[in-house]
Amino acid sequence: MYSVSTTIQSRSSKPRRLVSARVNLRISPEVKAALMQAAKLQRIKLTEFMVNASQAAAETAMADRTLFVLPAEKWQEFNAALDAPAREIPALRKLFTKRSVFKAA
Repeated sequence: MYSVSTTIQSRSSKPRRLVSARVNLRISPEVKAALMQAAKLQRIKLTEFMVNASQAAAETAMADRTLFVLPAEKWQEFNAALDAPAREIPALRKLFTKRSVFKAA
């Protein structure tokens, strides 16, 4: 089960912690049917399918960022790493001497 940790303010002044939060969506019947079919094919519940799919989409969206803002010190460290000479990695050298598994024998 996937959970979102959040807090809510109850009638008392002490906040309490929730282990999950509800998200309501308005979608067309056709979209819902497609989501239900996809979940059924994967043999998982609709909620689990939607959480998995939306989480993957969110991670992709964040990974596709093209602007990164760094403090000056971190920017210098980043540039130093880019400017550093390539390291010899014996395991990689060995890997590239082998025949590709994608080429016919």
